[in-house]
Formats: sequence, structure tokens, C-alpha cells
Amino acid sequence: MMMRTNVTNPAKPGTMSLQNAKKTRSALWIVFLSFFLMLGTLPVSAHCDSFDGPTVKDAIKALETNNVGLVLKWISPEQEDVVVQLFQKTYALKTGDLEVYKIVEQYFLETLVRLHRETEGASFTGLKPAGTTKKIVQLSDQALDRKDIEGLLTKLNNHLGKVLREKYEKVASLEKVKDISAADGREYVAAYVDYTHTIEAIHDVADQSGAHAVHKH
Repeated sequence: MMMRTNVTNPAKPGTMSLQNAKKTRSALWIVFLSFFLMLGTLPVSAHCDSFDGPTVKDAIKALETNNVGLVLKWISPEQEDVVVQLFQKTYALKTGDLEVYKIVEQYFLETLVRLHRETEGASFTGLKPAGTTKKIVQLSDQALDRKDIEGLLTKLNNHLGKVLREKYEKVASLEKVKDISAADGREYVAAYVDYTHTIEAIHDVADQSGAHAVHKH
């Protein structure tokens, strides 16, 4: 009877690239899930409505270069007429009274951002000062500017692990005293629900290919 021996075949051409692709997809999932934990379940946050957000940055550049086309991507086709007309009126005042121009410019920026927020189904409560955007969103923009996804991945991975570990350890600690009193039990249940909802949400995001879903007991 012949014995079969296991022979490790050398990697075929393209195997390493496939492995790298899988690693990249896994890394991107971690990024997405970390964003989910950091920003919550809301699909939109205060990002584009700040002065250092990408919408306002494009608007300022558009006014500097007289190129309204730079901001049209932020709105729907149905909103273009309003924005184009307001842009033209605003740009025409650039060489006039500075105080008047600043007032009109502010109105243009607010209108553009408000319309953009409408396309997201989000409310608009006014432009926020620069620096008020959540840190994680600032980091995501910096990664794009610097062409450095690895640095962002490291920070997000560390944060994801920290969040999950803290929630787990809180539940594990409270489990020891959950039956001492009703108050202790309720504190445990609150921590348990928070912990399991987080895990369920991560699973649902991955299972539904990016769709946000949070279950409630």
C-alpha cells in the first residue's frame, strides 16, 4: 500500500496578490466598523457643515477661480439652478464692498451646505466653526490628503479593540454582582445590552455588506 505524502506546492502566480487583496478587504472592513463604532448608527454627521469640511473648501475654491462646477457634485441636479444663480451673484460682488461680499458669501456657503444636507436626508442648523468636526473624520480626510491608509488603519484598529475590550470587561465585572440586588442587576443588564448590541451591530454590518442595522431586545 502506497503512502501519500503531503507536499507543499510553491505559491502559484497571483496567489500573493490574491492574499493581499483579501487582507486589504479585511482591513477596509475594520475601517468601516471602526467608523460605525465611533460615529454611531447615524449615516451622516456634522462633517460637511463645518468651515473646514470638504463642501465649504470646494465652495471657497470655486469662488476663488470662478468655477461653479467645483461645487455641483455636492448637490442634486434639481438644485443646480439655485446654486448656480446664487454663485454668480456672489462672485459678481467680489470686487465690491468687502463687508457686503462677506455677508453674501456666508449666505452662499450656508445655502450650498443646506442643500447638500438635504440630499443626505439630514437637517442643517448652520455652519460650524473649523475644528469642530469629529476627530475620526478629520483623520479620514488626512489619510486621503497624505495618501496614507496604513496610519489610519492602525489608529482605527486600536480604537476598535479598545472599545470592545472596555465593554466586555465592564460586563464581566458586573456579572459577579448582578444577583446581589435589583439595582446591581439593572446595571449589569444595561452593560450587557450595550455590549451585545455593539457585537450584533458589527455582525449585521458585515453580514449585510455595509447596511446599518441595530437590533433591540
